[in-house]
Parts: sequence; C-alpha cells; structure tokens
Amino acid sequence: MNKQNSALQQIIAEIEHLPENQSYTKRGIPPIFQFHKEAKILLVGQAPGRKVEESGIPFHDLSGKRLMEWMGISEEIFYGSSISIVPMDLYYPGKGKGGDLPPRSFMRKYHDEIVALLPKIELRILIGKYAISHYDKKGAKLSLKELLYSYAVEDKAFSPENGSFPIDFPLVHPSPLNYGWIKKNPWFMEKNIPLLQKLVKERIN
Repeated sequence: MNKQNSALQQIIAEIEHLPENQSYTKRGIPPIFQFHKEAKILLVGQAPGRKVEESGIPFHDLSGKRLMEWMGISEEIFYGSSISIVPMDLYYPGKGKGGDLPPRSFMRKYHDEIVALLPKIELRILIGKYAISHYDKKGAKLSLKELLYSYAVEDKAFSPENGSFPIDFPLVHPSPLNYGWIKKNPWFMEKNIPLLQKLVKERIN
C-alpha cells in the first residue's frame, strides 16, 4: 500500500470510530465518497441522501442522473477515474422538517483531509450552498441566484486568478426539489450548463 492509500485508510478508520458515527458503523454503512488519485474533477455536494445511503454509491439517485446530464457525461465516465466525489458530510445526516438535514460541521475536517490527497484537481464543482460556503468565501456572501448568474454573464470560469487551479464552479443542487427554480431561471441552463460542460470535457481522461 502506497503512502497515499495508507493515509486515506487512516482517515476512514478515524471517521468510522468517531462516537458521532457509531450508529452508521454498527449498521455496516461506510463513509460514502469516490476517490481517484488521478482525478482532475472534484464534485463537492452536501451529504448523501437516504437512497445513496442504501446503495453506498455517491449520487446514485435522480439528482445524480440530472447532474450527469448537466456535465454532459455518461454514467461510466461519472464513476470513472477522472472524477472524485467528496461531499461535505460522508453520511446521510437524517431528515428534518424542510428536507434532509445539513452536513454536520465536524465532518468538514475529514472532507479537507481527503481532498488534500487529491493533488491533481483542476475543477471543483460546488453543489449547493454548503459546498460553496466552504470553498468560495466571497461567493458565499451572495445569494445562490446572484452567484450563479455572475457565471452566466462573465467568463470568470475560464480565467482562474493568476492562471492557477482549481477553478471553482458553483451549481444549484440537481435535486427534483429545485426543478421549479431552474424553470424560473432559464439562463442557468442556457449559459451556466454549457460552460460547465466545456470545463468538464477538457478534463476527462
């Protein structure tokens, strides 16, 4: 086992032994994420949903199907070596009054530790407000609509500061719950999605 794999296994072991995660570990539910050390694309979402918890496969639900369509790629590519998927929480946090509960804040540390083992990432796709707030402090001060619209009217996605990577590309969550928002804001599909597809296509192995 190389040093990178050893470090990842140590992180996973620590996560599974946390008192807050014992209920998952006892049920045989592992941390849910996708790790490919050569990946150039990182998907950062909120947390696995109930259906994903059951399958153990990230975005193995209607949201994932829509996300693949937005990225312009097949399921084979989505789950291939070009893409890593590390949500802000690696377990399903449960159901609240308004939908799924937010990612648990103490899991951010482990998210960062796993991502630090992915040195080749050039494009971070930030899905929803929790991922955006973690990575894009300036963008987090805007409403999600304002932030996404700024990408619809500017070429900032193609011009990382000082020519450095990774590029951060924000997205509204592809959940069916957001279909109404997408319909009310047609510029998102007309402008943002073609930009996303271009960036993804350039980084597929």
